[in-house]
Amino acid sequence: MKRLIVTGDDFGLAVPVNEAIELAHRNGILSAASLMVGAAATIDAVERARQLPKLRVGLHLVVVEGRPVLPAAHIPDLVQADGTFPNQLIRSGLRFFLKPGIRRQLESEIRAQFQAFRSTGLELDHVNAHNHMHLHPTVLGLILRIGKEFGMRAMRIPYEPPLRSWDASLRGLLARLTASAGLAPWTAWMRRRLRRNGMVANDYLYGLNDTGHMQESLVMDFIRNLPQGTTELCFHPAARRCAELEAAMPDYQNEAELAVLTSPHVQALLEHLGLVPTGYRDLPVLMASPGRMG
Repeated sequence: MKRLIVTGDDFGLAVPVNEAIELAHRNGILSAASLMVGAAATIDAVERARQLPKLRVGLHLVVVEGRPVLPAAHIPDLVQADGTFPNQLIRSGLRFFLKPGIRRQLESEIRAQFQAFRSTGLELDHVNAHNHMHLHPTVLGLILRIGKEFGMRAMRIPYEPPLRSWDASLRGLLARLTASAGLAPWTAWMRRRLRRNGMVANDYLYGLNDTGHMQESLVMDFIRNLPQGTTELCFHPAARRCAELEAAMPDYQNEAELAVLTSPHVQALLEHLGLVPTGYRDLPVLMASPGRMG
């Protein structure tokens, strides 16, 4: 059985991102979106989502490179002088591990983000984290504990099979193998924890190595050669460039990714293969299966 989820990340980051996610869902193959509840255009994103009953919306937790939900005075050790999270992922991860006071503030912020999502009235489809920080053991442990209180039942596992992704792209074999080897212990550990907690998870994720550069030919190759199980395709679409995109992802081809999501060629391929993109909440719990390497 092959299942496909097509997700737009950073929903709420900026109005052009929200516009693209709406267009890609209404007129293309996008089936899910991951909402940043503390971002500048969150209200606009929620209003759009309420008009899209078939769009599966999840929580895109932000604990680095973004804005918190709580006031800076409540989480002083998590944020910089301007009230935003730092961009140094490794340094932040070490501080989460080593400083109990920071972990308490992190717990408060994660809970606040779950509460902010609940307050939208949207059904929680899945949870993941900006820059895949949910791979961090401390962050994952807090998400699992807090998320159960808010009805969480699914999470994204950022595992991209390196040989399959290289076969589609024919670029960066060594980089893909190296990245996969570095993440493998963490993704395997994460999958075991999710299974023990009765969570649904994807088997594969495409858009990890080619993030921001998901070209039509690449995506069509991914789709033609989907492995058995659940595969998520992750995109960062936008209707046009804006200051938020220039700051966060200056080299991403956001508009081109929107064009791929609405491409008639991609839609025709899915129809030919009988694949209908769906969301995490449409998957049975049994899909939370052991990872496959390759």
